[in-house]
Amino acid sequence: CFSLLQTQGTILPAPNFNPIMDAQLLGGALQGISCEKNVLIEILTQRCNSQRLMIAEAYRDMYGRDLITDLKENLSHHFKEVMVGLMYPPASYDAHELWHALKGVDTEEKRLIDILASRSNMEIFQIKEAYLMQYNTDLQQDIDSETSGHFRDTLINLAQGTRMEGYADPSTAAQDAMILWEACQQKTGEHKNMLQMILCNRSHQQLWMVFQEFQNISGQDIVDAINECYDGYFQELLVAIVLCIRDKPSYFAYRLYNAIHDFGFHNKTVIRILIARSEIDLMNIRQRYKERYGKSLFHDIKHFASGHYETALLAICAGDTEDY
Repeated sequence: CFSLLQTQGTILPAPNFNPIMDAQLLGGALQGISCEKNVLIEILTQRCNSQRLMIAEAYRDMYGRDLITDLKENLSHHFKEVMVGLMYPPASYDAHELWHALKGVDTEEKRLIDILASRSNMEIFQIKEAYLMQYNTDLQQDIDSETSGHFRDTLINLAQGTRMEGYADPSTAAQDAMILWEACQQKTGEHKNMLQMILCNRSHQQLWMVFQEFQNISGQDIVDAINECYDGYFQELLVAIVLCIRDKPSYFAYRLYNAIHDFGFHNKTVIRILIARSEIDLMNIRQRYKERYGKSLFHDIKHFASGHYETALLAICAGDTEDY
């Protein structure tokens, strides 16, 4: 069933779009005595990213001020993170998230994994450009200095964005599968290297065949084998790569479920995934979430978040009536 899935986001371009009117409404909402948060939600969650950027431009022309700055000054906590996050172009948003994951008090490995394991070559290329522009430093160099070991090597490999595209060769799939299987038995540095080279550089189509061959050779699913043989962030990253190749929406559904249920409500993860996937495959993620966990994403967010923050997340999630 290789990518037969019609991916779709929850946020589409608004019809009859008028950036000048939107900018005016936002200005009114932000300048008032009390900030009219519902107006912000109604506009910013119902416009696609390129429309939001046009609104920001109209806003600057009209008020001589930066919309992001005004949002930051008027809003607080997680609600602010959602509204501000919506205003970044996708590559800039990813770059911003990676920078904070690398340069925060503690390196946030899970955030690095989520982004780098799931982005296409083109997306990686755009992220690196945005990263350099925003922070005047090289993403790969920062990964190199802030992480270590085979985890670092694998991240750097992913950040090169050199995965083959569309190419598949059945005759080498069995060889690759053997190498992966040996890597799970031997676990030497060299084997770990081969393992990550295959997972980071083979095309999706090729890896589908490799995983099938692996199952035939070992009688085991590749994810179970990795979990058994490796540990720590290296293992988490390898598993994330495999899951994203198999079914990206399922991977994000699983990450959202954990972020919502595992340790309270991990707000940053929920916000990041909803914003980053809102125009790509959030509809599919919602579908997978419901199939796998029995409750809708809409229901779970409603249960854990509150106030304008909840309203904003639910608007991005765009639930249907049957999701309540």
